[in-house]
Amino acid sequence: MDTNKLLEISKWIRYQILLSTTTARSGHPTTSLSATDLMAVLFFNNHFRFLIQNPKHPNNDRLIFSKGHASPLFYALWAAAGAIEEKELLTLRKFNSRLEGHPTPKFPYAEAATGSLGQGLSIGLGMALNAKYLDKLPYNTYVLLGDGELVEGQVWEAAELAVHYKLNNLIAIIDINRLGQSGATLHQWDLKSYQAKFDSFGWKSIIIDGHNFEQIDKAYTNVQLSAEQPVVILAKTKKGKGVSFIENREGWHGKPLSQDELKTAILEIGPLKKISPSLLQPENLKPKKTKITHQNISLDRSKPLATRKAYGLALIHAVQNHPEIVALDGETRNSTYSETFMNAYPERFFEMYIAEQNMIGTAAGLAGRGKIPFVSTFAAFLTRSHDQIRMSQYSCSNIKICGSHAGVSIGEDGSSQMGLEDIAMFTSVLDSVVLYPADATATIKLVDLAAKYQGIVYIRTTRSDTIHLYTDKDSFKIGGSQTLKSSLKDSVSIITGGITLHEALKAYELLKQENIYLRIIDIYSIKPIDIDTLQKAHDETTAIITVEDHYPCGGLGTAVNQALSSLKNRKPIYQLSVTKIPKSGTPDELLRFEEIDKTAIVKKVRTILD
Repeated sequence: MDTNKLLEISKWIRYQILLSTTTARSGHPTTSLSATDLMAVLFFNNHFRFLIQNPKHPNNDRLIFSKGHASPLFYALWAAAGAIEEKELLTLRKFNSRLEGHPTPKFPYAEAATGSLGQGLSIGLGMALNAKYLDKLPYNTYVLLGDGELVEGQVWEAAELAVHYKLNNLIAIIDINRLGQSGATLHQWDLKSYQAKFDSFGWKSIIIDGHNFEQIDKAYTNVQLSAEQPVVILAKTKKGKGVSFIENREGWHGKPLSQDELKTAILEIGPLKKISPSLLQPENLKPKKTKITHQNISLDRSKPLATRKAYGLALIHAVQNHPEIVALDGETRNSTYSETFMNAYPERFFEMYIAEQNMIGTAAGLAGRGKIPFVSTFAAFLTRSHDQIRMSQYSCSNIKICGSHAGVSIGEDGSSQMGLEDIAMFTSVLDSVVLYPADATATIKLVDLAAKYQGIVYIRTTRSDTIHLYTDKDSFKIGGSQTLKSSLKDSVSIITGGITLHEALKAYELLKQENIYLRIIDIYSIKPIDIDTLQKAHDETTAIITVEDHYPCGGLGTAVNQALSSLKNRKPIYQLSVTKIPKSGTPDELLRFEEIDKTAIVKKVRTILD
């Protein structure tokens, strides 16, 4: 090991961290300085294998900065490796720069968007799972975490699953610099407390001085000797290392140096030597080719079938054309029916247990390595992972999420199990797609469309068995709809989807007996929505009623109102939705209680026409 060379590289990186943040007049220099030595040894002492010319090379080691606020270090590290020019570092945090305040994939060497703390280890877990169980490649995944974020529960969700899946290719590097944003961290420099936690989960732990090159190098070397355990390197560091007047001082988080302070710091760092270090080259192995055995699926349309039950069949159908599909479930597989897929393709299924935040992060990691993860749990439980979903949009993650047991129609389980905010949550994500199948055939076709779509897709499924409305000949598209009942006599349009579509069809039959005709539209694509069909319904009928098993804000009714908001002389749009705190009962009782059943629809139509 050439200690002098590593020292010069670290000095150069520290200089760039300070210069770029002072130039930007913002950023996090001190938290970058604390981890500089750890990253310099990883990159430039024959540990990290990476082909600079091809960031997506399947054999590249992966590096995730879970502590994304250390982005000045991240960018300087890649500049030292020759991936970007030194002058680009001075564009840090500028409007058109790739070097954002926290890393995103706009910078091609960033594996994912990070900065919402606690999420990086889950993303790394997904990439490590891919290497070990899917691609069967020897790359390692390194995740740099700050000590402050170890209070986040998601970190320990990931830690537990990493041991369960024996991920000896996952290495967590903890930068224990003692200081958080507003003061000292929970355990400060009590490394034994951190070690006890990781040891209790079953990790191999290594304690080092994070500024001692020999100890750092030895730790990375020992990583390769781990049999079937993930490894954590617990590094004692100093925030602001290398600049005496900010080293281990409170009050410097997220605070760049002034120009005068920068001059003092540069003098302290000392003269720089021009060094052009290089990275180890990765092996040139090909990912294991996926072989999908063909399996036929069939529907018995003489018997009602819940859309949640059709979901598992839909995955089996979709994987025939999309072999990159993998399924993850939050220990609800016998309710979401992802177990149907698991039984058919066990090697492409990962049980994530009751840890929804980690499950979404893991899915983002798998998507980052080219897989198409389908994630499933109850719609209600997805709300706790909204931040992870939000961050996935910044990673441009190609993930699909199925929320089952949506709405009050789940019945006796009661309010805690009812997904009533899920449509609002997912429509708020930019460029997301929200699909709501009303029968088994629609589920199969919409899951296939979801697999084809590049981006985040939410699929909402229902607990109750429902009759079949569609055949294989019916076509679906993202942004489409189906008009199930239509005539020149239509007086009111009913815009609905999922379980309440079946109630609308019952209402149609009741009112038809009174010579009152309804236009019934299945708006199975809530986002994007079929504006043309909605406008036609608006123009050709006297009013619109939206019906949904969801709270009024942010649901189907909101989507319809928004789609038609620009119309002049807009006709009335009435909304039937869940407006009372739900309770236990039968599905029929609850639909009646919330006034979203056939009786409520009939009553509303009569009121409008009267």
